[in-house]
Amino acid sequence: MSADGTERTTTVIIGTGLSGLAVASELRRRGVDSIVVDGLDILGSAQPANTASLQRCDAADAASLQERNEILRHLRIYATSHHLDIRNTTRAVQLDLLEAGGNGGTGNSEHHQWAVHTPEGVLFADNIVLTRCAHSQLRRMLSQLGLAAGQHLASAMRAIGIYLVGVGELISPTPKEVLRQAKVVGQAISAKVYPDSVQSTMTGSFPALSPAVFPAG
Repeated sequence: MSADGTERTTTVIIGTGLSGLAVASELRRRGVDSIVVDGLDILGSAQPANTASLQRCDAADAASLQERNEILRHLRIYATSHHLDIRNTTRAVQLDLLEAGGNGGTGNSEHHQWAVHTPEGVLFADNIVLTRCAHSQLRRMLSQLGLAAGQHLASAMRAIGIYLVGVGELISPTPKEVLRQAKVVGQAISAKVYPDSVQSTMTGSFPALSPAVFPAG
């Protein structure tokens, strides 16, 4: 963290549980840096424009608790061995949507930059991943930002650089579904970061071979 209490990363993942670790692991495998912090709290005061807050949604899924814990154990081992930046004691308290290209942004109008406020400082990122929050909260958040979601909540949030993992309407997704969502989000973010490597990123296999490898025929 710099002297003024700010840091810059590609993605801030909000939520240090199964969903957050799954996304962080996917991004690390794809060479994308991220910082994982704990969930957002509700702020009592009125929020200024381009600012939003979310309450925590930590409802347990008792039916799949054993499977969840086993997967979580493996993800924690991976996080430790690969030195993922997991900040369990750091809580995100506010999100600010900044002007595209401002404060170290890419300058590309398709990229929006976010400021994630924590008690320790501010994290600047091009992408945000939210986990385990109700759709009603997310719609309220978009409304606070002056945006309309319509019927396509996930698409509306992706348009401003927010991705959802482990987020359901009424029923929490299964651990396997969370892993599937994390993989999809990892692919989407890495495709933005490395646009020239979309094919190999999407397959998760070896890089595409050069045409020179194949004999002329």
